[in-house]
Amino acid sequence: MQSELDTLEQKLTQLVQLAQRLRAENLQLRQHVAAAVSEQRKNQDKLNQAAQQIEKILEHLPAESA
Repeated sequence: MQSELDTLEQKLTQLVQLAQRLRAENLQLRQHVAAAVSEQRKNQDKLNQAAQQIEKILEHLPAESA
């Protein structure tokens, strides 16, 4: 009986340690995702600005005559 309790205690300890590692990994992944989303937004803003600048330049070009 004591042996079974010791085994159960070891398994519970392992489970708690695994849960703690997974919690830490989850936090790290959430931070990574947040950083990636932020970077993506910045890049999208830059892309939008570049597209607007190109449109303005194209508006000032003379029309093509055939």
